[in-house]
Amino acid sequence: MSAGPLRIAILKERAPGENRVAATPETVGKFAALGAELAIEAGAGEGAAISDTAFAEAGAQVSTGPQAVEGADIVLGVQAPDPLALAGAKPGAWVAAMFDPFREQARVDAYAGAGFEALAMEFMPRITRAQSMDVLSSQSNLAGYKAVIASADAYGRAFPMMMTAAGTVQAAKVFVMGVGVAGLQAIATARRLGAQVSATDVRSATKEQIKSLGAKPVFVENVAGIEGEGSGGYATEMSEEYQRAQAELVSSHIAKQDIVITTALIPGKPAPRLVSDAQIASMKPGSVIFDLAVSQGDGTGGNVEGSVPDEVVVKHGVKIVGYANTAGHLAADASALYARNLFNFLSAFWDKEAGRPLLDAEIGDAIRLTKGGRIVNERLSGA
Repeated sequence: MSAGPLRIAILKERAPGENRVAATPETVGKFAALGAELAIEAGAGEGAAISDTAFAEAGAQVSTGPQAVEGADIVLGVQAPDPLALAGAKPGAWVAAMFDPFREQARVDAYAGAGFEALAMEFMPRITRAQSMDVLSSQSNLAGYKAVIASADAYGRAFPMMMTAAGTVQAAKVFVMGVGVAGLQAIATARRLGAQVSATDVRSATKEQIKSLGAKPVFVENVAGIEGEGSGGYATEMSEEYQRAQAELVSSHIAKQDIVITTALIPGKPAPRLVSDAQIASMKPGSVIFDLAVSQGDGTGGNVEGSVPDEVVVKHGVKIVGYANTAGHLAADASALYARNLFNFLSAFWDKEAGRPLLDAEIGDAIRLTKGGRIVNERLSGA
């Protein structure tokens, strides 16, 4: 990165259905206060209800795509742009975005070939000092909320108990499978809407979290040594014994539910199957299943057998719903949180003397995919 003001570029997202943007007027102003020069592609904020005028008033230069990226030291994105769209950026420029590295190996290879330094925000380590930089948590939090709201919309009945002169409406029964950030928000949201909520997870430590939100924990008992805690706070795969016991427990519980929300993901692998066709068939007609992991399935569904991204599938009278980009359905808030994650990340390493961020090994090595024309991340094959 050469002398002079650091130039940060934000392009309009090109992925289908992606309405988020990697900067907001708030973060543009904060970067400018650090001495950076901001360039925004015209129309980049439209999907998140941010006008070009708002960006310009915050201090950004608004221009066409090629002009915005010209001379950029750093490019910020939600989903990593095609390297061809970065022509004109400085050699070795940083690109901080979500790369989906395990499923998009070709894109990572292309970044290495183009000589850019790819920084995968979804690889941000889950450590205390990086919490404010954690894009997966900020976006999953909104996704968990949206899953409940979308389920309530698809469900043909009310969520809360209602006692009326004409009789009582019973509270909806909501079962949340997977109690990470999205699952916890789903529990909290369903509770606020008045539902009777239960939840399960492979990690036994989540029992107390479930109880603290006023929901009922549903867990496999008497299967020794199954904790389900992978590295970095993520769930990991379970033993066959646990999977059998869990399937039996879930099958008996799921048949009594009105709404099921599944949130389970294992980094680097297809979403684990939590709900089978037979379990769907056991549910009451009119029930709803929201599959938050539908976009990371194996082609036959995500957590739910037969789920399809952005389609409402009806099987055995049960509606199965799932979005390819759930957080993107709340683009304004999702963009605001994501943009803050990016600012928190870069500003935490800002060197005033150098006028640019200088990454340390702990976080830099964790998120850096490519550098110097090659793949350097240990988590990727061939690194």
